[in-house]
Amino acid sequence: MPGKYFEDLQIGDRFRHPTGRTVTEMDNILFCSLTLNTQPLHLNADFAGKSRFGQRLVNGIFTLGLVVGLSVADLTEGTIVANLGYDKVSHPHPVFHGDTLYAESEILDKRESASQPDTGIVRLKQAGRNQHGTVVVELERSVLFLKRGQS
Repeated sequence: MPGKYFEDLQIGDRFRHPTGRTVTEMDNILFCSLTLNTQPLHLNADFAGKSRFGQRLVNGIFTLGLVVGLSVADLTEGTIVANLGYDKVSHPHPVFHGDTLYAESEILDKRESASQPDTGIVRLKQAGRNQHGTVVVELERSVLFLKRGQS
């Protein structure tokens, strides 16, 4: 698996995940439909056009999920047991249809699990940026990573 194991990660490590993803209108509408989110800022072009943004906004939970997803291939794929929590989530800038997002991660802290000796807990700071380099989401995430040689 291409993911990192607990031992591979050091406090202060930074990763710029190379894969970008352009967000489409369909992504936003489908996500809102699947989650029963009827917010007109996401779905109603007339309503959103009269807002301070002048257009529809991409659902922030989709944005968060996409940024976490962009980090999976080279950070956590096959090497984690579970996500333990998300903290300090902020959306400093909106995402619009047609924006391309990129992700970056930093290792803030790590410790061995007291209850599961084959794992360790890693706290990550993750950020998503649009094609202009503007931060659109930031979060801290706690992840239970496998130690090398475990499954």
